[in-house]
Parts: sequence; structure tokens; C-alpha cells
Amino acid sequence: MRLSRFLLRPVSTACVASVTDAMAGYPQALVSRIGHPVIWIGRLISGLDRRLNTPERTPARRRANGFVASAVIVAVPTLAAIALERSIRRILPRSLALPLTGVLASSLVAQRSLHDHVLAVAQQAQVSLPAARRAVSHIVGRDPEQLDEAAVLRAATETLAENFSDGIVAPLFWMALGGLPGAVFYKAVNTADSMIGHRTPRHEAFGYAAARLDDLVNLPASRLSALWIILAALSLPGMDARGSLRVLRRDARTHRSPNAGWPEAAMAGALGIRLSGPRAYNGVRVAEPWVGDGTPDLRPADLYRALALYRRACLIQTLAGVTAMALLGRTLRRR
Repeated sequence: MRLSRFLLRPVSTACVASVTDAMAGYPQALVSRIGHPVIWIGRLISGLDRRLNTPERTPARRRANGFVASAVIVAVPTLAAIALERSIRRILPRSLALPLTGVLASSLVAQRSLHDHVLAVAQQAQVSLPAARRAVSHIVGRDPEQLDEAAVLRAATETLAENFSDGIVAPLFWMALGGLPGAVFYKAVNTADSMIGHRTPRHEAFGYAAARLDDLVNLPASRLSALWIILAALSLPGMDARGSLRVLRRDARTHRSPNAGWPEAAMAGALGIRLSGPRAYNGVRVAEPWVGDGTPDLRPADLYRALALYRRACLIQTLAGVTAMALLGRTLRRR
């Protein structure tokens, strides 16, 4: 009973957040007027990077400072979220506090924005290669001018799979465990990794703690995202759920990332395509292994199929959350 009571509120918050984001996303007007939580966290990270990661410090000192910075990056936003959530619960009745908390938490989920960005790549690929390159440049880190059409579409599909895990499943997972503070905790970790968790001369030492922490907190969501993709493939005509499971078991652990390989392998297998493979970052050729068995020569139709699979996986996750909320509520009523 105690566990049910403990989980009901955060699971309900995650359900409200998921539905709110799917319906409305985060309005661009709000971004222009007040910014976005990720932008606020990013400013904190940039300030710590400037102060604690100066070139004259030794690599050992910079690594130690990276641990300090990671602790601050996680603690400050999470404590602010705890204070905000408690204030809402203290001021408003539960019937209003929970929906408001869920709506605020929806800003930390990226279902709609990810879908729209990837859809733009598919649409622009039907217009021209330069247009597709411009669209994909908003969501990938590699040089789009070096990509042909198939590579542009693979990059968009890989981003869709990877960000399904760390942009949707992970924040909702941590939200279901810890409410708004849980999602803010995750978003702080993930933003730190995206900004300083790179193996570059500047961040190799300083970003070590951020990168390792991000690997750890993304581990459960990456596995869960693969499950949602397999279930989505099982429920959609023309998708290969059995192939998704086969490629997942074979290729997920060969990926450069300990977590991104799971949703990417599941999606490649479900669609019957190949992803990952050799690519260039900042002009440097990187020999990555292929993921999947099918063709690497993607067409816009393949990206539209990936988006259909993504939408169904998001729906399955939301239904799982609503089911969990209903079961927890029923358990408490019976007691």
C-alpha cells in the first residue's frame, strides 16, 4: 500500500505530461518570452564550464572539478523543482495541483517537437537534397553537406530512435519515479552530457563525470524504449517485430553508445533497414559498425514508416502509464 501511495502521484504526473506534450508541445511563444528549462540548465552548465574548466588547470584537477560541477548541475535544478512541486501542492487542492504539475513537467518531454523535426526532414527530402540537409542540420551533430540523401535519412532515423529513448522515455521514466523533480534531475544530467560530455581536448577530463552519469541514468529507459518499439512493430502492419528482437539481441551492444544502440537496433530491425555505419564528425571519418540487416539506401518513405512506428511506440508508452495509474488507484481504493 505504501508503495502504491508513493507511486500514484508521480505516475499520474507522467501521464498528464505525456498527453499534454503530445497534444500541444512546448509553444514557441513561451520559448521566445521566457525560454525553456533546458536553456536555463544550459546557462548554469556554461557558467560552471567557464569557471572550473580553464586551460591552465591540470587534467586531474579538471576531472575533479567535473565531478563538482556535475553535482551542482544536478542539485540546483532538482532542489528548485522540489520546492516548486511542494509549493503547488501546499497552495492548490489536489484536483488542481496534479494537473498543473503535469502540465509544467510536459516541458521536459519532447514527443511533439522530435516528431515535427524529423517529419520536416522527410518532407524536405521530397523537395531537394539541399533542403533535406538544412532540415537535418537542426537535429544531428555531423556535417550535413557531406551526406547524400540516404545518409540524411539514416541520420534522421537514428536521431528519432535515440531521442525516443533520451528525450521521451527517459524523462517520463524518471518522472514516474520522482514526479517533476525526477524529470528535472534527469534533464539536468542529460543536458550536461550533451554540452560537456564529449571526448574533445576541452571536455575529455571535465566532462567525464557528466558522461558516465548520463550513461547510468539512461540505462533503464534505453531498454524500455526498445520494448515499446518492438510492441509497436507487433501492432503495425508491415513492421517486423521478430526482426526487431533479433537485431536488438545481436547489434545493440556493438553500438558506440551503451544505450543508444538499443532503440536504434530495435527500430532498424522493425523497419528492415540498416543504420549507423561509417560517418564523419568535424571532417574526421569514424568507422562505426552497421546496425540491422536491410538496405542502408533509405528513401523518404522509410522515414515516414519510422515516424509511424515512433507514434505507435509513444502511444503504447502512454497507455502503459495510464494502466499503471489505474491499477495503483484501484489498489489504494481497495485498502
